[in-house]
Amino acid sequence: MSTINLPLNLTVRVHPVVLFQIVDAYERRNADSERVIGTLLGSVDKGVVEVTNCFCLPHKEHTDQVEAELGYASDLYELNQRVNASENIVGWWATGQEVTNHSSVIHEYYARECTNPVHLTLDTSLTGARMGIKAYVCVSLGVPGGKSGCMFTPINVEVTSYEPEIVGLQLCMKTIGVQSNPSRPRTVSPMLDLAQVTDASDKLLALLSDVLAYVEDVLSEKQQPENTVGRALLDLIHSVPNMTGDQFAQMFNSNVKDLLMVVTLSQLIKTQLQLNEKLTSLTSFLN
Repeated sequence: MSTINLPLNLTVRVHPVVLFQIVDAYERRNADSERVIGTLLGSVDKGVVEVTNCFCLPHKEHTDQVEAELGYASDLYELNQRVNASENIVGWWATGQEVTNHSSVIHEYYARECTNPVHLTLDTSLTGARMGIKAYVCVSLGVPGGKSGCMFTPINVEVTSYEPEIVGLQLCMKTIGVQSNPSRPRTVSPMLDLAQVTDASDKLLALLSDVLAYVEDVLSEKQQPENTVGRALLDLIHSVPNMTGDQFAQMFNSNVKDLLMVVTLSQLIKTQLQLNEKLTSLTSFLN
């Protein structure tokens, strides 16, 4: 027996917005639907499949066949290309914790849309009190000159985030434990800019305290040094600009003045637009 097209060295990186969209599609599913499927969008580069977007594919699964609205999927993909041309089809997703008998049929469609499509499963049943994520590729198996088949083989999958996504996730984490603690708020509002700076400064101060404690323990021989930590600290020190306190204060004040100028101009523009809207309403009323 031989294997054909063996893309087992792929790594799938999924962004949080994709997981939110899958859960939202599962919550909005029809009452008679056991699972939901859809298309994964993203990019492939050097063995890494980065999934940045997705959409749901309406379908019905019967005992012996699968019905899917492929025209709807094509139209939605074309519309998404107009908004973000860099997002291409990289595979498909399904809710559940296992590969079903119909998965190979669905995978054949996506194999025509892209090369080596990945299959992502998201366990929305929360088996083991967690939402498990798995990724697969379909490996072709067969005997030369004979019949061939395929087998879904697991590959590495991890969750990655852009910096703005991290801010959103940290905001969502404030609602964790609402069911066990009703006093916690169900909704949260974005923090003000100054409050975010204060929160980030407190976290940075705590991290610096941990680093200082580690260095003091190493110097006092209470802890064995680690090469990786030492190199990271050396890179951190080298990344700090070599300037005096007065130079830093001058740079900081200059940036603050630029920021205040932008805020002032935006407020002036906002006030002008509101005044223009009121004058237009008054003119039309008098006429």
